[in-house]
Amino acid sequence: MAIRYPSPLRPGDRVGVTSPSSGVPTELRARLDVAVRHVRDRGYEVVVGRCMDGSGHVSAPAAERAGELMAMLTDPTVKAVVPPWGGETAIDLLPLLDWDRLREAEPTWLVGFSDMSTLITPMTLLTRTATLHGNNLMDTPYRVPDGLRPWLDIVAAPPGHRFTQTPPGRHRTSGFDDFAAFPDVREYTLDSAGAWTRLDGSGDVEAEGRLIGGCIETLCNLTGTACLDVSAFALEESPDGLLVYVEAAGDDAFTICRNLHGMRLAGFFDHANAVLVGRTHAPGNRSLSQHEAVLDALGSLNVPIVADIECGHVPPYMPIVNGAYGRLVHTPGRSELTQTLD
Repeated sequence: MAIRYPSPLRPGDRVGVTSPSSGVPTELRARLDVAVRHVRDRGYEVVVGRCMDGSGHVSAPAAERAGELMAMLTDPTVKAVVPPWGGETAIDLLPLLDWDRLREAEPTWLVGFSDMSTLITPMTLLTRTATLHGNNLMDTPYRVPDGLRPWLDIVAAPPGHRFTQTPPGRHRTSGFDDFAAFPDVREYTLDSAGAWTRLDGSGDVEAEGRLIGGCIETLCNLTGTACLDVSAFALEESPDGLLVYVEAAGDDAFTICRNLHGMRLAGFFDHANAVLVGRTHAPGNRSLSQHEAVLDALGSLNVPIVADIECGHVPPYMPIVNGAYGRLVHTPGRSELTQTLD
């Protein structure tokens, strides 16, 4: 089965908003309104679902969250689905989703990162539908720095479209904006300089393959299950290899090291032509940094490992399309990721 790309969004199309994991607390509803208005200002109709409660760690019981997500993904009038943000336990939806029905339905863009990796990566692996690991809805109003692309631009691109993103050279040191106090904030505070870093040695990197990956803390729990059969995906859709990306949300280096070892033993990286690692503020340990944790677990792959990519929990964000064909270049004078929706 070839990769299925959802139809590009056009003005007037509907965008569904639901919270498959964590909802939005009352004090942050003003930011949600700003984000919804931003999408509407781009010319889209926005439909906000019922599963949005932010008083607990999930927005609604699992059956209700799964039902609302299924309804949006199989509604032919909804062209994209985006959550306000991630959360903690979207994993409880996986046995409740009708994967056969999703495989047969007209594909819809499913967008997000963090705990949304629990859903978007299996969506691509199980249904061969391209998904977008990128900004969540609450981040959408931010102005995107030069070199990166807004997720709204990518979901509006036609099949076959090719686009290149480059590191902006700056990122946020730590923390996030206070949406309760400043719900209308639209400029990132990018107060630190930083470039991509090759971890496994030196020399130019040029690698190609279909893109697949996500958040380490959520995907590690799916290894060994049908939801994360990356080897079957590679053999069928990208026999010449993959570009695999991972990122640490907040776990310390020992935990990330163990999780990456487990993912490697389960075959997650078996077909990687290169590994991209997101920039992280997750803590190191006295004898092991986050970079060293990656090398400890993945150095034996003997493929290029490029870290500090803008695909993690550190703003700004570089959207990556699961299933797209990627080309990674990293040299002393040039760093870029090109994606082709083909």
